[in-house]
Amino acid sequence: MTATAKPSPSPTPKPKTTSTSKPAPADNPLLDGTVIDTVAYGPHTRQRMDIWHQTDGLKRPGVFLIHGGWWSGGDKKYMTEITESYAAQGYTVFNINYRLSGDAAWPAQRTDTLDAIATARRNAALWSFDPNDYVVVGFSAGGHLATAVGTYGDGLPGLRGVVGISPVTSPMLAYEEGGSDVFNLEKRKLREAAIQLAGDCEPARCPKIWASMEVSRHASRGDVPELAVHSEDEFVPAEHSLQLKERLRTFGVGMTVLTEPGSEHSAPLYRLPGVAEKVENWIARRLL
Repeated sequence: MTATAKPSPSPTPKPKTTSTSKPAPADNPLLDGTVIDTVAYGPHTRQRMDIWHQTDGLKRPGVFLIHGGWWSGGDKKYMTEITESYAAQGYTVFNINYRLSGDAAWPAQRTDTLDAIATARRNAALWSFDPNDYVVVGFSAGGHLATAVGTYGDGLPGLRGVVGISPVTSPMLAYEEGGSDVFNLEKRKLREAAIQLAGDCEPARCPKIWASMEVSRHASRGDVPELAVHSEDEFVPAEHSLQLKERLRTFGVGMTVLTEPGSEHSAPLYRLPGVAEKVENWIARRLL
C-alpha cells in the first residue's frame, strides 16, 4: 500500500449509445457478426468509447485500448487498425477516448479510464463481455494511463494484466530528462506535456500532483502482472518501466520489460516485425 491518497473514480453513469450500431469491416471474415457501438461513459464529449463486440450473449475476454498523444492530443480513431486486430482474435474490444490535459488536469485521465472500465463491467451483458477477464493496453501517454490503472488501489476486479507500449510511467523522469537533455526536442516536448498534465504546475510547486502521476508510487500486492515494450533509443527509455518493475518486484508482482532495436515509439514500435505477436501472446496467456 502507498501512503499517497487514491481518489475514487466518479460514479458510473448509465451508458448511452451516441451513434447507431454498425457492422465491422466486411473485408475481414474473422469479424463476421461483429458490430461496433459508440458509447458515452460520461457527459464530456471526450468520454466516449468504441466497442467492437458480438451479439450472441456469450462471455468473451476484453481488451481495453488507450491511445497516446502527449496527454494533450490523439484520438481513438487512430487505434482502429489495432482494435480490429484484437476483435478478429475473438475479444470484446473497448477503444476509449478520455479528457485531454487541455480539458482537465490530472487525475481526470485516470478517472476517465477507470470510469470506462467500470461502465463496461457494469453493462457487460450488452457487449458479450466477461467482466472478470480483461487486460488494458496503452500507447505512450496512454501507456501511462494503462499502468496507472494497473497500480490503482489494491487491484481492479477482473483485471488480468496491463501492457504499455513506450509507456511514460514516470512523468517525473520525463520532466528531469527534458530539462537536462535540452537538444532532444522530443524529450523537451514530453517535459512540457507532463507539466501541462499537472495543471501547468511544476514539481517544486505541486509535489502531491506529481507524486500522484508517478505510477510506481501506487504499487501494491494486489496489482497484476505487466508487460512493457520500449525501443533501445527512443525518447521514452526503458528506464521508465524498469523503475516500475523494481517497485512491483518488492510486492511480489511480476513485470516483463522488452527492448527492441532502433528508436521507434508507440504505435510504430508496435508495428515492428514480431512486436505485436509478442504482445498478443502475452495477453493470451493472461486471459482465462
